[in-house]
Amino acid sequence: MTRYTSSIAELGFRKIFGLILGIVLALVVLIFFDLDPANPKVTRCAAVAVLMAVWWLTEAIPIAATALVPVVLFPLLGVVSGRDVSSAYFNNVIFLFVGGFMVAIAMQKWNLHRRIAIRIITLIGLSHNRIIFGFMAATAFLSMWISNTATAMMMVPIALAIITRIEDSGDKQAASRLAVPLLIGIAYAASIGGIATLIGTPPNLAFAKIYQISFPDAPDISFAKWMLFGVPFSLVFLVIAWKILMAVFLKGGLEYTADKQLLVAEKNSLGRLSFEEKVISICFAAMALLWIFRSDIPLGNFTIHGWSDLFPDASYIDDGTIAITIALLMFLVPSRNIPGERILRWRNAVTLPWGIVILFGGGFALAGGFKESGLSLWLGGQMAGMADFPPILIITMIGFSITFLTELTSNTATTQMILPILASLAIATHIHPLMLMIPATLSASCAFMLPVATPPNAIIFGTDKVTIGQLAKSGIILNLAGVVLVTAAVYLLARVVFGISLTEYPSWG
Repeated sequence: MTRYTSSIAELGFRKIFGLILGIVLALVVLIFFDLDPANPKVTRCAAVAVLMAVWWLTEAIPIAATALVPVVLFPLLGVVSGRDVSSAYFNNVIFLFVGGFMVAIAMQKWNLHRRIAIRIITLIGLSHNRIIFGFMAATAFLSMWISNTATAMMMVPIALAIITRIEDSGDKQAASRLAVPLLIGIAYAASIGGIATLIGTPPNLAFAKIYQISFPDAPDISFAKWMLFGVPFSLVFLVIAWKILMAVFLKGGLEYTADKQLLVAEKNSLGRLSFEEKVISICFAAMALLWIFRSDIPLGNFTIHGWSDLFPDASYIDDGTIAITIALLMFLVPSRNIPGERILRWRNAVTLPWGIVILFGGGFALAGGFKESGLSLWLGGQMAGMADFPPILIITMIGFSITFLTELTSNTATTQMILPILASLAIATHIHPLMLMIPATLSASCAFMLPVATPPNAIIFGTDKVTIGQLAKSGIILNLAGVVLVTAAVYLLARVVFGISLTEYPSWG
């Protein structure tokens, strides 16, 4: 009994409290509320949503396990059939993530990502604040295609090697002053860079699919269209983050020029570009180009026609098709350096973060339940009063609340939970859905204050060279700057890229 009590205590008060609270609140909603007397599915779906929200926020059980709740409760409560809810867990967006991640795994297997990083850092320069910007630029670029966690884990050892070299030269003060902004810059850039592409960070992919579920007749959010918005946003945000780090930690400048020989040694250790790296580089470039030019790109009076028009039905081809095609090619090409080996093998592919895949599916299933049960329409009716608020105020409120909420919660789970509600709010207030859903998506990746906010923050905190106080000192400023930038980007840039009208509600809404 003592051992059992001890094991319960090890789970933590928050998890035990969240586990019980989620069940109690779900039962309260289910038993004592009748949200729509004409449609009992609304109340049942709301009960499931409350249970998942509490469990996600408190991490009462693993967040991927919580994502499986709809598979059990939606059929049992008569909300959605088991066949329909199961189909939400594997779809075109999931294949986009899986295919893109397989290419990233191949890059990491053959060290191409390390070569790219060193090349970018060397090109930008190694004098005082340039070294920090070089690391941030390299990290941001890699994070566009590789998970931010993997990118941070790869960049931190390179940064620590430079810091150690400075310490060994006898200039410990310079090493100490460089270490904090350099490591924090890597963490920030890993999150910021991921915003630029649909596969760069899980909230972006969650948004694309939930938007499609909520508004099936809306124009597709393609990889290229998101990049037209995401890349400029990330570039501006990256420069802002760099400037904030300089202002907070290097007010008097940094009188140090990094030893270029260190990076030369790192580059030399990789040797010449291997056959495998060349193949992966070609595949990587081809995948990016195929994503960008899949659909028509209008340029004023001129249109660049997408290559998908060459096939019998262009609408059948999506970004997931491209990602899996490129991934399959790397399973086919044999390695020259390791006899009997392929550039990518299944034992490499199984390292995919399948928990994230299930988490995506749970969010998509929940969004589908919102729509099928009628809960989306009910929520929209409850929030109709917000129609009197100026759109810019609503965007700012969303950005602020999501940014600071994800300091303590999973950004993917929070996005999955909030986007269906914002879709309902858009219908109720007759505001274009993208004006509400995009700022929530962006803000989910803009938590910079605490180690628990994102895996990159936790990784640099784990080096013992950055304190929580130092992370929060720059993070609070960047959080607030992010709210302002998200609002401005959505209000100005997103309107142009996605064709959003402030005065007319879309006919497909």
